Amino acid sequence: MTPDLVCIAGRDGYFKKVNKAVIDKLGYTEEELFSRLISSFVHPDDREETARTRAELISGKKLLNFENRYITKNGGVVWLEWTSIFHSGKDMVFAIAKDITKRKKVEKDIEAEYHKFKSLAGHFKTSMEADRKFLAAELHEEMAQLASVIKMDIDWVGRREDGLSPASRNRLEHAAGITELLIATIRRITFSIGSTMLSHVGLKATLDWQCREFSLLTGIPCKFLSTVEEDKTVGEVELDFLRISQEALTSIMMNTEVRQVGLALDHIGAKVYLTIQVDYKVIINRDLFSESLERIRDRASYINGQTEIDLDPAGCTIIRVIVDK
Repeated sequence: MTPDLVCIAGRDGYFKKVNKAVIDKLGYTEEELFSRLISSFVHPDDREETARTRAELISGKKLLNFENRYITKNGGVVWLEWTSIFHSGKDMVFAIAKDITKRKKVEKDIEAEYHKFKSLAGHFKTSMEADRKFLAAELHEEMAQLASVIKMDIDWVGRREDGLSPASRNRLEHAAGITELLIATIRRITFSIGSTMLSHVGLKATLDWQCREFSLLTGIPCKFLSTVEEDKTVGEVELDFLRISQEALTSIMMNTEVRQVGLALDHIGAKVYLTIQVDYKVIINRDLFSESLERIRDRASYINGQTEIDLDPAGCTIIRVIVDK
């Protein structure tokens, strides 16, 4: 005897014939099943969708793997997966259903776990971003300013102390050079971790600033283009897009000799694309560059994004992250 539920229903919406599995699964007698509209056994939340799907079936469309819930006689809920055909000559629906209640419970448990871990990941992400913003602000507002003051003092001494020995003047010039290097390093670190602009001006303006700042730090042309009209098109992944861009540009800055960089944000159909194109002379450290690409892939996977990386030996690398909207 098949464990599947098998039934024949009329165009009028009543059962005409059922096998024993239907009676055992739903708990109603055959007389009770035949005396009521089939829709009265369907879970209230599924009746509208079931009626629409049934109308499509009657019009000639095959029904495959349609899922809905039925209420048993004792008040329980059974998930069923239906495959049905309508025989127009006999004006009957022939249907077979599998009980998928256990499967749906597993899916629900997995979904609950997913949302729990997503919530935890969101919490950690928020905490990490808060720490990064604090560190970026401290570097920019405190350390960079202190280093600038030291640089000013060194320059002041160099201009006003004519009696310095050659050795002392050399040390002073060395200190001035180290201070300039410190300021540049702080600026580069702030560039790689900062995101304070994002909440104020949005993703497009922040990526545009990122390109211009990259050019100021490296002297390498960086151009930003966007076909996205509103930042809300990108939605909650805008921070991830910013971090992916930062990771790419920082790695380019540290590990390659580059001719030019292009950054693009596009909305095509139901997808949003972040594209980084690098025209490079040589990759100085391939291991570190490859590690950076893996971090980009990981970050994209957190937002269910797809990563495409085209490495052209001729000197052009294209990194593309695609997210469904």
